[in-house]
Formats: sequence, C-alpha cells, structure tokens
Amino acid sequence: MDYDPDDLFRDDDEDNENEFYQIKDATKELAVYLIDASPKMFIPQNEREDGQEETHFYIVVNSVAQALRTQIINRSYDEIAIVFFNTREKNNLQDLSNVYVFNVPDREQLDRPTARLVKEITHVGETFISKIGSQYGIISGSRENSLYSAIWVAQALLRKGSVKNTDKRMLLFTDEDDPFGGIRGMAKTDMTRTTIQRAKDAQDFGISIELLPISGTDQQFNISLFYADLLGLEGEEVAQFIPLAGEKFQDMTDQLRKRMFKKRRVRRITFSITDGVSIELNTYALLRPALPGSITWLDSVTNIPLKSERSYICADTGALLQEPVKRFYPYRNGNVLFSVQELADVKRLATGHLRLLGFKPLSCLKEYHNLRPSTFLFPSDEEIAGSTCLFVALHRSMLRLKRFAVAFYGSSAHPQLVALVAQDEITNPSGQVEPPGMHMIYLPYSDDIRHPEEVHTPADVTPCPRATDDQVEKAAALLKRVDLKDFSVCQFSNPALQRHYALLEAFALGEDEMPQTVDETLPDEEGMSRPGIVKAVEEFKTAVYGENYDQEEAEKAKSSGSDASKKRKAAAEHAAKESSRYNWDELVDSGKLKDLTVVELKYYLTAHNLPVTGKKEALISRILAHLGK
Repeated sequence: MDYDPDDLFRDDDEDNENEFYQIKDATKELAVYLIDASPKMFIPQNEREDGQEETHFYIVVNSVAQALRTQIINRSYDEIAIVFFNTREKNNLQDLSNVYVFNVPDREQLDRPTARLVKEITHVGETFISKIGSQYGIISGSRENSLYSAIWVAQALLRKGSVKNTDKRMLLFTDEDDPFGGIRGMAKTDMTRTTIQRAKDAQDFGISIELLPISGTDQQFNISLFYADLLGLEGEEVAQFIPLAGEKFQDMTDQLRKRMFKKRRVRRITFSITDGVSIELNTYALLRPALPGSITWLDSVTNIPLKSERSYICADTGALLQEPVKRFYPYRNGNVLFSVQELADVKRLATGHLRLLGFKPLSCLKEYHNLRPSTFLFPSDEEIAGSTCLFVALHRSMLRLKRFAVAFYGSSAHPQLVALVAQDEITNPSGQVEPPGMHMIYLPYSDDIRHPEEVHTPADVTPCPRATDDQVEKAAALLKRVDLKDFSVCQFSNPALQRHYALLEAFALGEDEMPQTVDETLPDEEGMSRPGIVKAVEEFKTAVYGENYDQEEAEKAKSSGSDASKKRKAAAEHAAKESSRYNWDELVDSGKLKDLTVVELKYYLTAHNLPVTGKKEALISRILAHLGK
C-alpha cells in the first residue's frame, strides 16, 4: 500500500501559504439547539416515574439540560444558544414570528452555559405554555414559515467566531417528519425550496446542521419526506440515518462527566537521522491523567478570585528588593551566587533533540519496557521543508521490515534512550480509528527493572519457592473465568472524580440533596457468584493453601503479630485523638480550614482512612468532599 504524504501526514498547525496546509482542529464549538415547540410535541406519550405524563418536549428539554450540565465540565469554553420555534411569543433580534430565543439575565444569547441557564431550562416545561406558548407556525393559507425563520435566527447567532478555529452547528429536535404536510400546491413547493436553500446557505458559511428526530410510539419518523433533502442525504445514508441519530440522542443524556482535551501539540522537536540530515516532528500526549481542578480562593464579599503576590525584603535594611533574587551555594568561606538563568543552564543536560542510533527487530521490544505513557510523533514541514516525505520513507521501511528505531532523546530534565515504533493507519467504515505516525516509548534504565523475588524472599529460604504446575494451571483457569472481554479503561469512570463533579454541580445549582454516584470499579458481586467462577476460586485456593485453610484465622494471626500493623493502628488512634480536638464543620463554614498546617489536615484524613498524599490544596479538597461541603 502506497502512502501519500499530502493525505496521511499533513500537519495541522501549518499556515495557509504551505503546500501541506490543512484546517486546524476546532478549538471551540458554537452550538444552537433548535427545539420544535409545536402542539404535537406536547402530546402525552408515556407516564414518568413521578406520575407525570411524558411528552416529546419534556424528553428533548431534559436531554438538552443534561448535555449542558456535562458540557460545563467537558468543554467549558464552548458557547450555546437555545431557540424554540413554533411558539406563540417571539423573542429574536430579527423580530421573526414563532421563534423564541431562550436566555437568562447577565448572559448573551450565544454564550457559555451558566448554572442559572441550566436551572431555568430544566424547569422551563412548567411555565412554557403560559409564558411562551405553543402553536403551529406552518399552516395552510399563511406565509409564516417558522422552520425557515428558526434556521435564519440560528445562522445569525452563529456569525461570531472564525471558521478556522470554531466548529459551528445547529441541532434540530422535532417529531414532525413533514413540516409542510398541511400545505398543498405552489405554496408548499415554494416553502420547501426556500427552507432547503436557507439550510444550504448556512452550510456554505461553515455551519453544520444535525437532525435529532423523535419517533412516536405508533409511528416511525420518515426522513425521506423532507429532511433528507434538507440535509443532503442520498442512497444508503437515508436508511442508516435514523439508527445513528437515535444513538446520538441517547449519548446526550448518558454521557459521563469527564474533561475533554482537544488535540494540541505538546512541543516541536528536531529528529537527527544522520549528520546534516534532520527532520521536524510534533509531539502529542495521547493519554493524560484527569484530576480535579485546583482550588480557587475567592473574596468573601465580592466573590472575585484572589491573586497572591510575593515580595522579598532585605534582612539588613528592611527595603523592598527590586532586583531578581539570586541563589547561592556555600563554598569554603563564602557563597557562590547564581542567577535564575545561570542555574537553569547548569541543570540543562542536553539540547532536547532526538538522535537516531539504529534499528532493532520488534521482537526485541518487550511489554515491560513501556513504563510510562508514550508520546505520539507526527511530521511537520513548518520550519524544515521535506520533513514529511523523509518521515514517510522511514515510516514505510520500519513497517515493511518490522523494525523499531532506537534513539537518544536529550530532554533537559531526563535524557534517556527511546524506542520509535511505527504505527500504520487503522480505519473502519465510520472513518479513521488510529492515525499513522510513531510512538516514542521511553526505555527503562537497568535499575528500573527490578526482581521482587530477590527483595521479598528471606535469606534463609533457598531456593526461591515456585508455583507447581497444578497451581499455575488453576490460576490460569481462574483468570480465564474472570477475564473481561474487549476491556477498555474508557468503560469505567473514576468514582472520585464523578463525586467531585456531582458535588460541584449540586452546589452551583443550589440543590439540597447530594447526588449519589455509582462506583463502577467495585467488584461485580453478582457476576463473581456465578457457579463457574466460584468453582475456579475454590480450586485455586485448594491448590495453593490446601483443603483445611481458614483465611479469617490466618489474617487474624498475621495482623496480631505484625509490627507494621501495630504501628499503623497506633498512628490511626493518635490521628483520631488529635482530629477530635477540632470542629471541622465550623472550620469549613468559617473559611479557617486553609489556616491549618498540612500535619493537622492529615489528622482528619488518617482518622477517616482517606489518602494523605498531595499538596495542601488537594488535602483541603479531599476533606471538603468527605464532609459534603
């Protein structure tokens, strides 16, 4: 298979004048929710758990509200607007009938979602009929075309922002598959033509239109009647649209609270292949830990973020120092002074370039060599012309010969040997799954690979005890039983982060009840109780410990005679005693929790069996989460 550098290895960060230019990934999303408010949307469909009747309007509004809740965490800088059409009242800058732009005070019509907007849209159904009203905006004998007007209003709202760095889209919710079904003759033809043309004009301005249809209990949404022409669907796309739209609509409600990181270049490095031959590479971090945001201290009166400043005062004169502070190192009878820049130069061990050393078969690279997340490499022609072509040639050869490259990565902090593993492009019918490029794997030093049996085996035990063939067989059978098929870390959410976000959401919305989060990382007790797994566990225990082994008695005997356990118990008792001296609820309410020392904060954490790692802000956040504040 031949590679085309123009298609596969085109850089995202190049300018318009470069022959390999490609539009950057959108860094910001502008979205307008177009919600049909016709009387048909308010027809009762099912009965909700609270006894109220469920309508299509309620389903849509609930999904939009849930999407806004998660968007504040996922993509906090994206901007949205909510537009109802087929309404009795009107509220839009164009003064068009049957279109109502829903908003709250102190917010632009297209702006970042706020807690007040989420609260108002969540309960909009309770007063919608009385305050905004519902009516058909497309009826026979009338020139009003509410769908046309709604697209026009949405297009006007999406005028802000450049197409190069924003992703603009409209999300249309409706259960009416033929909006012009009640009109006949030339009037219907004219309205259909002008509405489709209005949609095409919006798409020409870089605005995508997404339809999320809602089917009734007794009638399937027929997209062929009108919306297939509006969206430009042809052939198999028409048949596949409804199932895909249903999945997309379900994802709006079921999506997790998780931070979404846009693909951005970490840094640009130079890859030296031979003397005088170098190419330019961009590096990307494919995986990064998701951590709660840092604490922001606010003024108790104005609620404005506080800014801390540090000043140095001369110990001899008491004057405020204006010059940059210098470091020193005592040597003999004096101090050797260093500026901050000089100290940084001393610590710099390498230039930060990547230098090729040679190639080795892929069989020489073991799984345990990958001790930390790899870095993804992608070529760039921004400063060194021809980098992409040379990278493609090297990439093709490594894939064909099944080799990986060994290189020296001279990072300033931790220079080391790395392995460059070529990755071919992986696609499926939906598009690209994995891009082509190279993974830079950081190879371990010799002391990074340790043998635990040498450390934990007592000196008087020789030789080292090893498992018998029967024990290995029983262990393999047990692992086979509990193995998760098609496992992915994306299937499970971090319970601590989910609770953190849930508490923030409840606090911002002023909710009295604290939300309950499900810990999906806990063992599946129902699944583990299946007869096949229980039998495999018992066989493994019998093979390792014997038939008459009592686990509770063994653990009790071990804990009673362990010095380490006694020390931990004594430390826990001391922490509980010291923690009881403080009124933690009062400290939180009065804002004096931050005045405590790290040692005092750890008293509370140790007494309640919570982690004590991290900086002071992390400890305070952990205490607040445990107290439900």
